[in-house]
Amino acid sequence: MRLGIIGLGRIGSLHCETMSALPEVDSLVVADPVPAAVERVTSRVQADAVDSPEDVLDAGVDGVVIAAATDAHPELILAAVAAGLPTFCEKPVARDAGDAVSVLAAVEHSGVPVQIGYNRRFDVGFAAARRAVASGELGWVHTLRSTTLDPAPPPPDYVRGSGGIFRDCSVHDFDIVRFVSGREVLEVYATGSARGDEVFAEVGDVATAAAILTLDDGAQAVVSNTRYNGRGYDVRLEVHGSADSIAVGWDDRLPLRSLEPGVTFPAGTPHDFFLDRFAAAYRAELAAFTEVVAGTRTTPCSVADAVEVGWIAEACTLSLHEHRPVRIDEVRLPTTSQGSKSQRRYG
Repeated sequence: MRLGIIGLGRIGSLHCETMSALPEVDSLVVADPVPAAVERVTSRVQADAVDSPEDVLDAGVDGVVIAAATDAHPELILAAVAAGLPTFCEKPVARDAGDAVSVLAAVEHSGVPVQIGYNRRFDVGFAAARRAVASGELGWVHTLRSTTLDPAPPPPDYVRGSGGIFRDCSVHDFDIVRFVSGREVLEVYATGSARGDEVFAEVGDVATAAAILTLDDGAQAVVSNTRYNGRGYDVRLEVHGSADSIAVGWDDRLPLRSLEPGVTFPAGTPHDFFLDRFAAAYRAELAAFTEVVAGTRTTPCSVADAVEVGWIAEACTLSLHEHRPVRIDEVRLPTTSQGSKSQRRYG
């Protein structure tokens, strides 16, 4: 198949390299407004460079991957869907919740499959955790603990445009809590600290955050995030049930140092970046998209999923600023998507 990719920054160039190695992909068509980005990619992989997103959509592609800046996501998704092209788009669907709802309505009306890039769903450990919960082997789940600790903050300009830690970073934890538990979030309480670079306080953001999520079956999820984890990139999940408990991310590259006498775990070099920690997951994610394009698989992470995660982020942001619990229904805008919740539940 012939795939197009729009946006050739850090994640876009990674996707180009990944897709060029997939046996299902015969050719790539790429576009980015920065000539140096195009040259960097085309010097490493075989790809046809065109001048604009419209040229990508008109290049006879079978599907399109959107890795452009967040503000361009809604317009590009809608253009690809209008062209009838199966679409993969990095998270989020849109910076603004209202725009995301509009995109959801258009996508559902079109019937064109759109996959949103929440790559942790394709990590073998997180996928195994989902199966363990769904099988009932843990009994009833009472606690989930999800962690994303970055080794260093992003550049100040990125922070200013990110929308805040809950919308930019924590959303991966929110998505995996929904994915693994099969439940929906009803209420959140969030807090945080701006300790670190002055830019976080300047824009009303925090550099370290915590959120407690109450799920619709009474389970509690605790989400922890920071921009300053000097030992490395730490992504973990614990799921505790009435019959058993499991963990994801507790391998020899865990960036944590044990002080117990005689303990040598973890013994490996700590993960230092998300591209390192989730390289295999990114490959599996795009391989799944080729199946979506081929029509042999339904989208494994829909726009409706991404919009639901967005409500959790909105509720946490409000909770942070108002210092109170916030129910998801307080921030949710009406959508036409009603079927995804019951489809995701296991019990």
